[in-house]
Amino acid sequence: MKNKLNYIIICILIIELISCSKLFSSNQTNEINQKSEVKNKMKNDISFNLQTKTVRLNSGYDMPIIGIGTYSLTGETCVNSVSTAIQNGYRLIDTAYMYHNEREVGEGIKKSGVAREEIFVITKLYPNQFNDAEKSINEALEKLDIDYIDLMLLHHPGANDVKAYKEMEKAVREGKIRSIGLSNWYIKELESFLPKITIMPALVQNEIHPYYQEKEVIPYIQSKGIVVQSWYPLGGRGHQKELLNDKVLKEIAQNHNKSVAQIILRWDIQKEVVVIPGSSNPAHIKENIDIFDFELTAEEMQKIASLERNEKHDWY
Repeated sequence: MKNKLNYIIICILIIELISCSKLFSSNQTNEINQKSEVKNKMKNDISFNLQTKTVRLNSGYDMPIIGIGTYSLTGETCVNSVSTAIQNGYRLIDTAYMYHNEREVGEGIKKSGVAREEIFVITKLYPNQFNDAEKSINEALEKLDIDYIDLMLLHHPGANDVKAYKEMEKAVREGKIRSIGLSNWYIKELESFLPKITIMPALVQNEIHPYYQEKEVIPYIQSKGIVVQSWYPLGGRGHQKELLNDKVLKEIAQNHNKSVAQIILRWDIQKEVVVIPGSSNPAHIKENIDIFDFELTAEEMQKIASLERNEKHDWY
């Protein structure tokens, strides 16, 4: 009788242990799924905050959604343009080694009188720097005369680009760079590149304007929790004159009492694409950032979408 009772007790304990194990396994699975869901939400949450005019990068840092590009700006023109932009509310400055103006950008930041901590600085490594990226990162810091770079990009694909990116990853760990990314990388290049690196790019900067809209590339990049930024948002050397005189864009501009440039920049913002229009003209610099007091309708967005020509300016 005693043995039978012990057997029953043991069976009950085994059943309870199995039940607890299943409950623990279920709870653990739910917790993992919840964490995965939160992670995915965080990964894809790159929505623009139009109140603060910023976007949260996957690196955890906030970046302004409009800035000034400094390509072709040199000497005192560059210094004054950067300073004027900052004094008129810009907090994002884009430069690059190949622009040969990193030193002037740094001077412009100082001349503005605004604290460096309020400015978001982007610069880039060119392929001829990829083989010794560590040295090039230190040189960029020295030229800009800042303690850290907010965002550094590889300017476009090239030999040793993975090696250079890994040096940027190292610089992130060392506190020299806060966020890293790529420029002129498209779907094919990204599919090949991303599996080879550790830190997901925070941003990809590509040519985007109404005549070259990257309708497949933008959603692909954004689906990975990566912010998209447009260089040459106004068409650059290849399309700017024609774009600014486009009949469809001029009609929309008249409806909002805005310039065509403002319409194009607003179109990008509503597509959640960061813009960095370049200019040395103080009036244009002021005008380009004045795009947050109106909104394009769905019909107007569609009209601009219909302007697509797939005409790319640069060879990248």
